Amino acid sequence: MSKGVVSKDEDYSQWYNDLVIKADMAEYSPVKGCMIIKPYGYSIWEKMQAVLDGMFKETGHVNAYFPMMIPKSFFSKEASHVEGFAKECAVVTHYRLKTDENGQVVVDETAKLEEELILRPTSETIIWNTYRGWIQSYRDLPILVNQWANVVRWEMRTRLFLRTTEFLWQEGHTAHATAEEAIAETEQMLGVYADFAENWMGLPVVKGKKTANERFAGALDTYCIEALMQDGKALQAGTSHFLGQNFAKAFDVKFTNKENKLDFVWATSWGVSTRLIGALIMAHSDDAGLVLPPKLAPIQVVVVPIYKHEEELENISGFVKGLTKELKAKGISVKFDNRDTHRPGAKFAEYELKGVPLRVAIGSRDMQNGTVELARRDTKTKETVNQAGLADHIEALLEEIQQNIYQKALNFRTANTTEVDTYDEFKRMLDEQPGFISAHWDGTPETEQQIKDETKATIRCIPLDNKQEAGKCILTGKPSSQRVLFARAY
Repeated sequence: MSKGVVSKDEDYSQWYNDLVIKADMAEYSPVKGCMIIKPYGYSIWEKMQAVLDGMFKETGHVNAYFPMMIPKSFFSKEASHVEGFAKECAVVTHYRLKTDENGQVVVDETAKLEEELILRPTSETIIWNTYRGWIQSYRDLPILVNQWANVVRWEMRTRLFLRTTEFLWQEGHTAHATAEEAIAETEQMLGVYADFAENWMGLPVVKGKKTANERFAGALDTYCIEALMQDGKALQAGTSHFLGQNFAKAFDVKFTNKENKLDFVWATSWGVSTRLIGALIMAHSDDAGLVLPPKLAPIQVVVVPIYKHEEELENISGFVKGLTKELKAKGISVKFDNRDTHRPGAKFAEYELKGVPLRVAIGSRDMQNGTVELARRDTKTKETVNQAGLADHIEALLEEIQQNIYQKALNFRTANTTEVDTYDEFKRMLDEQPGFISAHWDGTPETEQQIKDETKATIRCIPLDNKQEAGKCILTGKPSSQRVLFARAY
């Protein structure tokens, strides 16, 4: 254990919170339920943003920005949407403060808004109200817009990154001439999220559809990627929604189609949030600190000089300058930590805690021998290698670390995915070996709700690659044509 981080086997929740705070990712804010994302944590979000933004633009999307405050009346136009978010909405009622006779700052009761404003929990309503003015003809379609924003959902139980009252995210909102185009868009964006999770985060995910009970409020279909954390709980890592014509009808967004007939527009929305940082931490890290996949690590390589005299440091620094130049030319971020206020051991512990994928230690004897010591964060192994060709060796090693982190998470998921056929076995496995449980379900929301109420396990998704097989529902014994994935979840 490192710097007061409790063991994850002892108390997983405390281990997670300790890591977020001790590794300088985030801290609690004066506003209950909100967090301050510190520079180290935010730099991971910036890397995620940059990669995802590029992927969105490669698929034809453009960025825009819509107001954070939404007229309350907009939410009453789509019934299931308002029902889904009503309990989480923060409401702005006044627009001015004043000082009372005691010198205290109070709300000016004369400055009441004519219509209350809702702090954006999601943007479907204001965006579809806007699209009504943008869309008249099939020539105006498709609209492929994304926005990077913050949202507010009033949460009673919060956890840094995973569930906070205010969080950062992106939300895509697209408009199409046909249902087929909208469904293709929904599936395409799910694929983008899965690609990002697996190839950048090192996080294996299951692509699937949500049940009717678990769908986004106002959607006809919700597609999701589900990941398994090291405590056996599932985490929804991204969602993509086929909204049908629900929002177009609610906001009267019609277009003239190619047959010169009026029709309502077809819609999608999709998003991922700073909760991905929580997933990154929980899927890969250990009792010594963060374990970050190289592709998203703010610092990919740290170089620590070990010296007694200034001349030795100068000699080492000359070599490191050349190495840094080579690594940066390969797009690898490197930090040379030559602080004289910290001993090498303290630096080693700091970068282990912060999850830097690769540490290079170099001393005077290394300079004489033409070697360096490389320490991997993922396996905690060390090796002495030649300085010649070091940049190429580091580049290959970072790719190996990236693959190893993914493979370790995939092996964990495989070992913790179990098929069960009876309700007793289902309940026993939830307690004895938490993870994904693949089981038959009769397809009814009543059965799904009863299982949730009795076990706290939900249907995470109906996997897209599901094989069809005859079976019996674990609870009711009624016929079922396929297994679904259950788990307790964040």
